Amino acid sequence: MNDRMTGLDRAGALEALLGDPHDDANPYGYRAVLEADEGNEILAEGERMLDGFVLNAEFVPRALGGRLTQADDMVRVLRTLFRRDITLGLGYGVTNFIASAGVWAAGSAEQRRWTADLLLSGGKIAAGYNELAHGNDFTRVELRAVPGDGTVLLNGGKQVVNNLARADAAMFLARTADEAGARSHSHVLVDMRDLSDEQRRYLPRFGTAGVRGCRIGGVEFTDCAVPDGGGVGVVGGVGQAMETVLKAFQVTRGVLPGMAVGGGDAQLRTVLGFALGRRLYGRTVADLPHARSVLTAAYADLLTADCLAMAAARALHVLPAQTSVYTAAAKYLVPKMLQESSHRLATVLGARSYLRDGPHAIFQKVFRDLPAATFGHANSTVCLATIIPQLPQLARKSWGGGAEEAPAELFRFASELPELDFGALEMNARGADGLSAVLRSAARAAAGGPLAALCEAFVAELADLTVRCADLRPKDRTVTAGPEAFALADRFTVVLAAASCLGHWLHDPAPESDGRPPAWLVVGLSRLAARLGRTPAAGTGGAEERAWTELLDRYEDRRAFDLSALRLAG
Repeated sequence: MNDRMTGLDRAGALEALLGDPHDDANPYGYRAVLEADEGNEILAEGERMLDGFVLNAEFVPRALGGRLTQADDMVRVLRTLFRRDITLGLGYGVTNFIASAGVWAAGSAEQRRWTADLLLSGGKIAAGYNELAHGNDFTRVELRAVPGDGTVLLNGGKQVVNNLARADAAMFLARTADEAGARSHSHVLVDMRDLSDEQRRYLPRFGTAGVRGCRIGGVEFTDCAVPDGGGVGVVGGVGQAMETVLKAFQVTRGVLPGMAVGGGDAQLRTVLGFALGRRLYGRTVADLPHARSVLTAAYADLLTADCLAMAAARALHVLPAQTSVYTAAAKYLVPKMLQESSHRLATVLGARSYLRDGPHAIFQKVFRDLPAATFGHANSTVCLATIIPQLPQLARKSWGGGAEEAPAELFRFASELPELDFGALEMNARGADGLSAVLRSAARAAAGGPLAALCEAFVAELADLTVRCADLRPKDRTVTAGPEAFALADRFTVVLAAASCLGHWLHDPAPESDGRPPAWLVVGLSRLAARLGRTPAAGTGGAEERAWTELLDRYEDRRAFDLSALRLAG
């Protein structure tokens, strides 16, 4: 793999390796993917192909021999894999990145080298954070780690860890002190290959509705002494795990939503193909107004979600002090939009949306996989709870007009960025929000028509949020906040999505020949405004029909439906 290749170049190379998804003889095609899923196995041929591609290099910083420089480039490459098989994307790759992110954020030089060498040689690292008894409340984990003289003694267990039974190593979040608070937990990197059966016992694998090929299970440790040195052991210092989690998870939250967009693309492509080929009442399903409306809406929503996902991923480089908000917003709203589209598209596919074989069977697999792929280590409630405590300060310092607008580089999604720096990330945005400040510039640039009315609707929404969030009661500024605070955080994520779309339009435009904004933009913003109950009376000026034409053109030209418009195999 040429080091000078861009993320889009590498995505194209991977797409070529994956080949035509509809070719039954293709070992990485849909038929093979579905057969593996029916057997509750990951696609073995796919893993061998990814070994040859050295996919793990996407997760290793370039300074350590990998290809990781830009978070959004990782998104592009993994999205290609998610478009084909979400299970393979998670089971082979993303778990490795979630586990290693803590090492890149806080590990010693020796630990970073050890982890990089393991991944670049094709090894696997599991991420042991959650416990069934406590879910995403990491402050209550019960796995105990007692640092000693050159060792760490582990007792207790984790129950729901992807890839654990076949992992070469694992990163565990463990309790290292009895006291409550943020300094009672540590990261422990363990070489699982060195442990005896007496030290660790693997728990039975869980069956899952989605990502059925992923091996999700647990482990119990009994007086398990692991080395604290030689590349493994405590990462980032005893008692430092929570700070590392708050930084490293900004990165994982910033890339997972964009990868999942590939699953939405696969579903839309499947249903559109069905609608164009199936005839009812003397015409195709695609000619029926309701079906066409659902398909067009799914297209606009996918591009809208992609704008927010890519802005969040690029903010890790451009606005690292503000990404605690943006990545949480993307991790909350993008999966939600994709899953809503999935349900609507199922109504067009009808009974075929349940079939587990046949030409449209990949739809039901993605339908089951998407929720599992995006729930992961930070669910929607956790993401909103990350935003809520910051709302009053955001309202006071930024939303009233005091924010410095995000730079154009945030929205020029194909441009190069400085290398990802975990050390530049902050745990709190301290009231800074350059992304939403884009709304006012967009409102000035929109020269009348539907787009101008939509811009004004989002400016008005932000003004309303400014008043309501500044007045949040102290008890509604914590993770125990009431429903109103969660509703405000939800509305704010919609505003950020709109700002991401408009920033892309302002700074990386692809105008139509007649000078009008892209049709998907108008449709997508209209749909976001409807979420807020602010649909402008002006309507969309016929943008739905133009968006439908855009969608058909991409389908016929075998182009991805996302912002990249990557040419697909087949």
